[in-house]
Amino acid sequence: MKDQIPYKIFLEESELPKAWYNVRADMKNKPAPILNPATLQPVTVEDISPVFCEELAKQELDNDTKFVPIPQEILDFYKMNRPSPLVRAYYLEKMLGTPAHIYYKFEGNNTSGSHKLNSAIAQAYYAKKQGLKGVTTETGAGQWGTALSMACAYFDLDCKVYMVKVSYEQKPFRREVMRTYGASITPSPSDTTNIGRKMLEEFPGTDGSLGCAISEAVEAAVSTPGYRYVLGSVLSQVLLHQSIIGLETKTALDKYGIKPDIIIGCAGGGSNLGGLMAPFVGEKLRGESDVRILAVEPKSCPSLTRGKYLYDFCDTGRVCPMAKMYTLGHSFMPSANHAGGLRYHGMSTIISQLYEDGYLEAISVEQTSVFEAAQMFARTEGILPAPESSHAIRAAIDEALKCKESGEAKNIVFGLTGTGYYDLTAYKKYNDGEMTDYIPSDEEIANSLAKLPKVE
Repeated sequence: MKDQIPYKIFLEESELPKAWYNVRADMKNKPAPILNPATLQPVTVEDISPVFCEELAKQELDNDTKFVPIPQEILDFYKMNRPSPLVRAYYLEKMLGTPAHIYYKFEGNNTSGSHKLNSAIAQAYYAKKQGLKGVTTETGAGQWGTALSMACAYFDLDCKVYMVKVSYEQKPFRREVMRTYGASITPSPSDTTNIGRKMLEEFPGTDGSLGCAISEAVEAAVSTPGYRYVLGSVLSQVLLHQSIIGLETKTALDKYGIKPDIIIGCAGGGSNLGGLMAPFVGEKLRGESDVRILAVEPKSCPSLTRGKYLYDFCDTGRVCPMAKMYTLGHSFMPSANHAGGLRYHGMSTIISQLYEDGYLEAISVEQTSVFEAAQMFARTEGILPAPESSHAIRAAIDEALKCKESGEAKNIVFGLTGTGYYDLTAYKKYNDGEMTDYIPSDEEIANSLAKLPKVE
């Protein structure tokens, strides 16, 4: 081990992982099966192939294959911006006066500005390989839509994006990047689908939700020949692709003999947290490590910390399969907070099961506190972080301050999921003192949970 850890730990191209890691293979308690809403029986590949690409449907239901080889065309694309750096936050540590060592895995060094490209390129590849004309999807903050637009342009696929209305209005520059890559963007809920029209009638003036946008994108996919639906978070196939984040992180830490004490990730649907923690929670499952893993979600949409672990629809329109997950209810409409990528009513079945079994911890934080942390990070580390990433930054700072009080020099690792250069409207509100915090009442959550499907 070297005396001085570099500011940035870079891996060689030859150290890029050649296979994704499927954490389900090491889980003694597998995630509960997703159910066909018509029969309440576990879905099969045949059930979901009309919605997903065939190979992705197989990945979604595979609980046993531990390592899935990454196709060469995807590896070649990854080499444009991977391996991504693991950065020691020396300047943040100095400002905090903490003995803790803070590291962040930076996933924003690509045109999409986030980790979402890791799965977008994989899903676009499988769609192209199947001979499809195009794909449909939803996007919250716009990072997933941007990444998928870029991936579809690379493989010459059509891309239709349903963007949550509040983000569509808050982040016009994200829209323009997607359009530059050739995607068509529709604010959700819209009057272009049956589900969208129903939502507009039931919730007039709504800002939308990821659950609603998912419903519209699925309806568009199944009603358009030659198209399939792809998703940027929540699904097990997405967490599989995102495992490349954690695999690289572990390789970089091992290179310098660093053992993490805490792994921290923001949590919306679970893609970033699931990818970052994958090899580390795998060690916990095998009894090789006792590292803490901390999920950080917004208080405005607290599925882990205030939701219930039950079967629920994955979308507001109730057209998708049902999953057993921590959920606030498929009818829950989050407030218009600025972390658009964390406004989903449920959580990945993998993360939900691991949380239920005690392998993860979860906290929720207020929006203004998150932007305070984002500002501190930007002023010390020179990167303007995405609002989603800043939830993890908030928790990392708080853990580092605890180390300052105790004198412990813990190794804290968090995921910097993306940059916030398209989120300047949110930063302006924070800087102008106009940003507010919204926390749903117990009654709001109870009303939504009361509408959950009755599944034994």
